[in-house]
Amino acid sequence: MKEKFIPLLREHLGSEDYRPQNKSELARALQVASKDRAEFRDAIVSLERSGEIVRGRKGRFELPGRSSRRETVTGRLECSPDRKRRVVHFVPDDPASHRAFRGMQWPKVFVPAHAAGTALHGDEVEVELIEREPPRWHQHANRNRQGRKFEEEFWQAKVIRVLTRSEQGIIGIFHGKGSRAGLSPDDLRFPPSFQLISVLPDAVPGDVVVAKFHDWTDPGLMPMAEMIKVLGREGSPGVDILKVIHRYGLPIDFPPAVLAEADLIEEAISAEEIERREDWRDREVFTIDPEDAKDFDDAICVTENEDGTFELAVHIADVSHYVKTGSELDKEARKRGNSVYLADRVIPMLPEKLSNGVCSLKPNVERLTHAAILQFDATGKMTASRFASCVIRSHRRYSYEEAFAVMMLSREAIAALETEKERSLGHHLKRAWKLASMIRERRFENGALDLDFPEVRVVLDEKGKAVGVKKSLYDESHQLIEEFMLSANEAVACETKNAPAPSIYRIHEDPDPAKLEEFADLARSFGHRVGDATHRPELQKLLAGIKGKLEEHSVKLALLKSLRRAAYSTDPLGHYGLSKVNYTHFTSPIRRYADLVVHRVLRKILSRRHEETAPETPDRTPIVPEMSEIAQHISKTERVAADAEKETQQLKMIEYLEHVCAEDPEATFDATVTDVRAIGAFVELNELLVKGLLRREDLPPRDEYFFDRPRKQFKSRSNRPTLTIGQRVDVRLHRVDRIRGFVDFVLA
Repeated sequence: MKEKFIPLLREHLGSEDYRPQNKSELARALQVASKDRAEFRDAIVSLERSGEIVRGRKGRFELPGRSSRRETVTGRLECSPDRKRRVVHFVPDDPASHRAFRGMQWPKVFVPAHAAGTALHGDEVEVELIEREPPRWHQHANRNRQGRKFEEEFWQAKVIRVLTRSEQGIIGIFHGKGSRAGLSPDDLRFPPSFQLISVLPDAVPGDVVVAKFHDWTDPGLMPMAEMIKVLGREGSPGVDILKVIHRYGLPIDFPPAVLAEADLIEEAISAEEIERREDWRDREVFTIDPEDAKDFDDAICVTENEDGTFELAVHIADVSHYVKTGSELDKEARKRGNSVYLADRVIPMLPEKLSNGVCSLKPNVERLTHAAILQFDATGKMTASRFASCVIRSHRRYSYEEAFAVMMLSREAIAALETEKERSLGHHLKRAWKLASMIRERRFENGALDLDFPEVRVVLDEKGKAVGVKKSLYDESHQLIEEFMLSANEAVACETKNAPAPSIYRIHEDPDPAKLEEFADLARSFGHRVGDATHRPELQKLLAGIKGKLEEHSVKLALLKSLRRAAYSTDPLGHYGLSKVNYTHFTSPIRRYADLVVHRVLRKILSRRHEETAPETPDRTPIVPEMSEIAQHISKTERVAADAEKETQQLKMIEYLEHVCAEDPEATFDATVTDVRAIGAFVELNELLVKGLLRREDLPPRDEYFFDRPRKQFKSRSNRPTLTIGQRVDVRLHRVDRIRGFVDFVLA
């Protein structure tokens, strides 16, 4: 039996003079008879699975922490969505803690499948890093980009223990019953089946259910889970979105204590509160928002002076007046981090009483604001700023489409509008765009990158089924609001940076030069000339050159992927994409917790100066360690929200494609090839912006196309078009993998 060898192995590996040995060397050292070798190997496997011993280079074993070439590091485990070839990586919490991660933009370390033990995707784990010997050819290789890539592969990790299990819901199909009840997860990053130790009474085999992890002690056995919710049958209305909500752990309902606190808030503003604030109720303040928006964070008012200078007032909903630090509302908002805008619903950061009610800057009602009042010279350069607590009464609510239509009118056409109010607001919009266009031109002169994208959203019917699409162009009405919000955010960042108070900043660090060079290679494959991609004017020149071309979306997306991800930080590191030295988030406190914190910090700074513009007693603001923790947390919730939003849009877009093709099986779509690999040609539909794959085996006719690896092309043996990056093709929908969100096309 293997048990008799376990204490012998423990004693041998723990001895002072022990040096790492492989299985054969251990067997010889312990004089294991040939007939007992199988049990001896089982004992080694058992100790390795439990983490008592670890496997090092060349299969040699030792106790954890004994080797000078190993260190333990904590981080998160990531598994690939492929059960046939499971690939596991370790992502460190603190990349600077180990030399293995230096110079890596997205540090990851390979974890052999046998070394993952019972850790699951998303678990927080402690690993040992093992440095492997590089192959001989690499010792003489040049240290170029490719060499660096191979260098990173010389490290691998072994999971020592699971620190905390991921709280991600396990969503899948319920099957079996009794002791054989199980769950087959939709998420292919999980094992193929979980044993259910508890089943809800209303669950029926075949239902889509949510479970939470219970236990997993042996990699040779199934992990165990508890069923916590039944979502319904696959294909039933709304089930697809509910699966995404639970997979990402998004909160649907507010706790009773939070709702009770919100109910106590009075909608009417007291005369005393109005008296303490600057009164802008008679000034022509108005909002511009998406057509379906209900939470209006911001309103604007632009004045042009006789000398050609401007005053811009950016009024932001004063959420901090209603949501106090440490309250139930504040704790829930901090936990959520931000609102989430899914394809069929909004999951708000604040209860509807605030988000769509007392905080929303609706027209013709009194609302409290925190305003950034900015002065600009006649060329659009900001010359001064001040901040004030105000009360407004919005004169009108424009949708972007409505505002754009008025902005495109001539002054004569505006003068012919029916009412004096509409005429005045029309001229106001013209005045606002005059200022915004100068600010925008100045921003791009300073090096900002034009990474705005047209947005395509799915139109749903009353049952949540995709029945159409709506494309939103980034026109002048969007640009107007963007420039004014950027200006307000920059002004606030300058104010908080120069004050002795910790705050939160929106940062976008400089990109990795190697990533930019890879992007430049891609842009060249579309036929564009690109010089030094680390030189900002070169990127601006390229972005201007692709404007209006078919490949514009693909090239912009590739550039975005080559940049680092924007995040929140207590250090004002600047924003690369916007080309701003100082930047924060101030303009959306209804839907972002970062903005709410910044409002409190700003009010505290102003109160220290005893300015009349900050009449309220300021809330407590976090000290640096707590502020840093908040910044990390809301950076994470923002990423989760973005991924969930993207996934629901993809689900519904695929549903719409299937709807179109069901009505017309021969429907074709105009597409552009965005990448070519051995597996096939990746394409993007030019109108719907849906990505998919022309698989190699689906290219007609059989053996007609062959892959030219050096040129990254699929060439035809006859006169059919070559499939290369930038090639425009007509495609038809071929197959859909709803679980993985994959779409395959075929040439039409």
